[in-house]
Amino acid sequence: MKIKSTLMVSALLAGSMLTTAQAETLKFSFQGTLNALDPYSLNETFTLHALGNAYEGLTRRGPDLTIEPALAESWEVVEPNRWRFKLREGVKFHNGNDFTAEDVAFSFERVRSEGSDLTTRVPADATVEIVDDYTIDFVLSGPNPILHYEWDTWAIMDKEWTEANDAVKVTSASDTTPNYAALNANGTGPFKIVSHEPGVKTVYETNDGWWDEATHNLTGVEFTPIGSDATRVAALLSGEMDMVYPIPVQDIKRINDNSGTVALTGPELRTIFLGMDQMRDELLYSDVEGANPFKDERVRKAFYQAIDIEAIKQKVMRGLSTPSAIMISPFLFSKGGEFERYPYDVDAAKALMAEAGYPNGFSVGMDCPNDRYVNDEAICQAVAAMLARIGVKVDLNAQPKAKYFAKILASGGYDTSFYLLGWTPGSFDSWNVLDNLMNCRDESGAGSPFNNGGFCDAKIDELTDQILVENDPVKRDELIAEAYTISHDNAYYIPLHQQGLAWGVADNVELVQRADNAFHFRFVTKN
Repeated sequence: MKIKSTLMVSALLAGSMLTTAQAETLKFSFQGTLNALDPYSLNETFTLHALGNAYEGLTRRGPDLTIEPALAESWEVVEPNRWRFKLREGVKFHNGNDFTAEDVAFSFERVRSEGSDLTTRVPADATVEIVDDYTIDFVLSGPNPILHYEWDTWAIMDKEWTEANDAVKVTSASDTTPNYAALNANGTGPFKIVSHEPGVKTVYETNDGWWDEATHNLTGVEFTPIGSDATRVAALLSGEMDMVYPIPVQDIKRINDNSGTVALTGPELRTIFLGMDQMRDELLYSDVEGANPFKDERVRKAFYQAIDIEAIKQKVMRGLSTPSAIMISPFLFSKGGEFERYPYDVDAAKALMAEAGYPNGFSVGMDCPNDRYVNDEAICQAVAAMLARIGVKVDLNAQPKAKYFAKILASGGYDTSFYLLGWTPGSFDSWNVLDNLMNCRDESGAGSPFNNGGFCDAKIDELTDQILVENDPVKRDELIAEAYTISHDNAYYIPLHQQGLAWGVADNVELVQRADNAFHFRFVTKN
């Protein structure tokens, strides 16, 4: 039977089948690679969740994205600024070491250290206090009602194993000398990584000593990256792969019409957007000398109004996208529907360029991944063609995500002038967007580490601080709306759309398609 997901989650678990279904190896493919196994190297959805099958956080999220206990059995706010977590006893890492509060305290310091791409998982001014082997306190400088919202992707590491293998230093996304933790994994999760060829193949096997009761029937999983859309789809149709993602929107009907395969589609929470260097006095990649045109609000709005988002939706995304006016999905913010995009208007864009002093346009380099988001390179090509109508010559640099992220993120010195990026707030809350993408930062990334363009608006910073501690949901949403209004009015970013999910699955595989595009093996049965 063909099953198509149209809701936020496609829950296809059938627990009763576990007693009769034969255990199997699942073979799947994604368009991008899995490189370093260090869970703090790259804050990217696929990497976080591929490793999240082997590593675990204090919390996890269920099929409907609700927060559940994981390595922490429970937690409470014992004082306004003190959270206490009771840890799960009897849990062992894959090498047999016991999990204790020492591992949490170690991971707390390591995730905030140099090279980590996940520094925002814990507040910079927070401290930890070990109460006993299975109780730990997080002491904050002020109230924080969403402290643990992203802790499903804060992997807890084995202190003894990491130190013994000289792997305390995080292997960053741009590091060419990976350490032991970048090439080997030792988590507490339901699957062990038993072999890993970076960018080639990763093999998992079931962790029979996992603390929880398995709801899958897999004995192992093999992941093979396939960058070519056509090759990836062919591998599914031939039976070589049990699951592939993403699938090109133009192939959805072909996969549904094929005997033995089905396309699962649904909305994703990720926002795809364009960013511009607004920090440097002169762009790294442009023919404009002695000035940075992106510091001018009129140029940013001209770029925005030159982009025909409906054409991108229909011609590039084949209808599988939702144009966005702000940097978050409307599923995640109650006031999201109150914002409207700047209208597509080439004449208005030309007038703005002339008013800003660029009547003939200018050239600019654009960085884009070609294996990370749905039709990412095609979107960048379309944007380049649209900007040409207002005299802007885009020199497109599209490359695999490993090279792309190593270039444009903090570890690469924010080496970009104009770029495409996608963002799913790990907390499913607007504070994550503001704190990671919209606050001021310095050249090292202190502040908002993913504000690659480096714009700085003191009012947004002030609002971000207020939003973090505001418990009244109505007041909180008003503050969030104010911050998004400031960003929109100044065109600090150019939001494009929320891309749709499209996975290809064999008929004999049942799984959960979560709206965060995370693929967790513990929800899979293969018949």
